[in-house]
Amino acid sequence: MSTIGIIGAGSWGTALATVLAGKGNKVRIWDIDEKHLKSMEDNRENVDYLPGVALNDNIGISYTVEEALIGADTVLFSAPAQHFRSALQSAAEYIDDKSVVINVAKGIEQKSLARMSEIASEVLDMDRYVVLSGPSHAEEVGRRLPTTVAAASYNLQAAEKIQDLFMTDRFRVYTTEDVVGVELGGALKNIIALGAGISDGMGFGDNAKAALMTRGLAEITRLGLKLGARPETFAGLTGTGDLIVTCTSMHSRNRRCGIMIGEGMSPDEATEKVGMVVEGMFTTEAAYELAKREGVEMPITEAIYRAVKGEVTAAEAVEILMGRNKKHEQG
Repeated sequence: MSTIGIIGAGSWGTALATVLAGKGNKVRIWDIDEKHLKSMEDNRENVDYLPGVALNDNIGISYTVEEALIGADTVLFSAPAQHFRSALQSAAEYIDDKSVVINVAKGIEQKSLARMSEIASEVLDMDRYVVLSGPSHAEEVGRRLPTTVAAASYNLQAAEKIQDLFMTDRFRVYTTEDVVGVELGGALKNIIALGAGISDGMGFGDNAKAALMTRGLAEITRLGLKLGARPETFAGLTGTGDLIVTCTSMHSRNRRCGIMIGEGMSPDEATEKVGMVVEGMFTTEAAYELAKREGVEMPITEAIYRAVKGEVTAAEAVEILMGRNKKHEQG
């Protein structure tokens, strides 16, 4: 059995802890919020972010990073994307040189426009770095509903090790070496989910949402190919799969936030009402800047960016998109 240290006790970190502990592994979880950790320890449940899911006896609560990572052969980072750099810096000295490091954050860092693996490469040996991503709501994983994801690493053996670590009869894991594609698919779908929510909030129908998702995937793929991703990745679990689940489910914080914006709430008010980190709000700005830097046309991303920045209303964003010059679909 393995010993796993988890950095970040949100809904997803807790759900993955339940998968790992359920297989008999020893899991220790740490979070920067000590009050939250105390609540988890007292209630043996993540009341704040994953209520109704009891913590397995194999899950221990750690009050320091060092305690969480001592003796860990696997380290899992489940901090929000914008905090991954600081989380990694605080944990780096306690990570064993032979430990495999998993990151499950989906986003692009603002200002630097770096993907999570690019941040990790400044500190870690990338032969032992794995991205775990795919269509996977924590609420469903915690309840042991069937879920399938992908483990991506430049080192296939590392990805296969994580595949073996997580695989159960309810949690299936595929492997890939396309780290760039997996990261971009996971990050950029949050932007399209915001747009899907806005569309729903404005009362538009299935036609509009289907078009938004399809053309959104075209944008994601365009940027991905420019940055070296494989095209087939965007047709897979971490591309189309993650896009579908995030754009259509009320479990999706990004979609819920978008719905409220579409109904007329300000972006700041909507984000506050969701009550948890809405990664798409950060990723939209980073992706907009990244697309400009790379010279990639991403009109949906740009329209959503302008809407969440308050430059245009949701209705005006729709008018901008629908009024664009005619195009060839494969253009």
